[in-house]
Amino acid sequence: MDNKKQTIESGKAVLGIELGSTRIKAVLIDEDHTPIASGSCQWENRLENGFWTYSLEDVWTGLQSCYKDLTEDVRRQYGVSLKRTAAIGISAMMHGYMAFDREGNLLVPFRTWRNTTTGKAVEELSSLFQFNIPERWSIAHLDQAVLNKEEHVAEIDYVTTLAGYIHWRLTGEKVLGVGDASGMFPIDSATGQYHQRMAEQFDQLALSRGCPWKLEEIFPRVLSAGEEAGVLTEEGARLLDLSGQLEAGIPFCPPEGDAGTGMAATNSVEVRTGNVSAGTSVFAMVVLEKELSRLHREIDMVTTPDGSPVAMVHVNNCTSDLNAWVGIFREFAEAANMGMDDNELFGMLYRKALEGDADCGGLMSYGYLSGEPITGMEQGRPLFVRRPDARFSLANLMRTHLYSALGALKIGMRILTEEEHVRLDNLLGHGGLFKTKGVGQRIMAAAMNVPVSIMETAGEGGPWGMALLAAYMVKKSAGQSLGQYLGDCVFAGNKGSKMEPDKGDVEGFERFIQRYQAGLSVEREAVKCL
Repeated sequence: MDNKKQTIESGKAVLGIELGSTRIKAVLIDEDHTPIASGSCQWENRLENGFWTYSLEDVWTGLQSCYKDLTEDVRRQYGVSLKRTAAIGISAMMHGYMAFDREGNLLVPFRTWRNTTTGKAVEELSSLFQFNIPERWSIAHLDQAVLNKEEHVAEIDYVTTLAGYIHWRLTGEKVLGVGDASGMFPIDSATGQYHQRMAEQFDQLALSRGCPWKLEEIFPRVLSAGEEAGVLTEEGARLLDLSGQLEAGIPFCPPEGDAGTGMAATNSVEVRTGNVSAGTSVFAMVVLEKELSRLHREIDMVTTPDGSPVAMVHVNNCTSDLNAWVGIFREFAEAANMGMDDNELFGMLYRKALEGDADCGGLMSYGYLSGEPITGMEQGRPLFVRRPDARFSLANLMRTHLYSALGALKIGMRILTEEEHVRLDNLLGHGGLFKTKGVGQRIMAAAMNVPVSIMETAGEGGPWGMALLAAYMVKKSAGQSLGQYLGDCVFAGNKGSKMEPDKGDVEGFERFIQRYQAGLSVEREAVKCL
């Protein structure tokens, strides 16, 4: 305790903050990379005028509340104030669209990764580049705005992601980590920068439509892990810490996306490593030895925080509908005067799922709150359906929602494993799905049919991974790569708990996924009719 207190007072701790889809979390780590304090704040996106969004007020009140919660945790545990850290890193959900004018005003409400409104742009750009451009990417949102002839396009001075925006306001620097940048525009792994040929193609397209800017003029400058990305300004310090105690001058590492922090948090930045992050959305990342043989519209090509090519299967919908069903049981427990905290409630229901039939007994659900590109859904309608002769039990209900949360991911991963013959010896899991010990891990192993390992730090997830990237910037040795730093200084000797896929679960999931794919037409009709 004394050592941790001294680390904080001497300004040697490192801070990572991540803005996820439903929670903003801050993690403070010591010199051994161990979390020593944390803070969090709940928030939620809204569907306004056809777009999923968060207001800028939500961003800053949430971030300030999270930081305040962290400082209160520091004071409660150690009896000291948090005034300075060795480094800070900001991460957030990737992709989306934040466009600003020359005065720094947001031109249109923040369009998050969840929006699937860029279909025409995606078809145009994917064909032009011969490179898969997903609907949620920043360049797709920009091109769609051009196609829609939106008035704000002519006023654009800067386009960035949520992490890039916060970093800019805190440091004054318009930069972005290469991993997050790879969700804005394709990256050339040979240079670690935006792909020059594709950028020139887009500039020509934009010019032909009267756009007064070029891509390199309005997109953030790309940095790799370990590079310096500015320092906390006086204005930034006051913006983050309303108490006024945080000191300016703290160095910042490049801001990253939640995919990059997930790779760092699971030591999955070297070739042939892979990780899966499962929360509001779910995505699997596989660091490739070689490029894929052809373009796959279901597979995104992004990078590690230090620029290596990564095949990414991204699914918009994972646990949101599952969480909503748990909320119904929470209401029941409260009505029956049997109140439980969330950990107890989720744990009980998740463990109950393991008692269900391996194929869920004839139940089916589609937890689509929003569209799902992998299965061709432009919009979502959460749907639960069962056969009249199905075994309708609590265990099967919960197992169905857990299976369904991974249904679209399974479809995408099959392309990598069966068509591209990418080998996966092990997946490292992190995120909310894995918080109940042994449940999400077992379900994921069955769905992917590969062993799944969970680190002891899996519950810390992205903000801890962001803190590791910040620590790497200030503590790395000369010539030490990110993979070497993580392997030698953070994860040495820590392989996590590994779970092999259960044969019965694998066979049951295969039967489930066949019904899942066959029933997608029901989901399409629900979108049409509801």
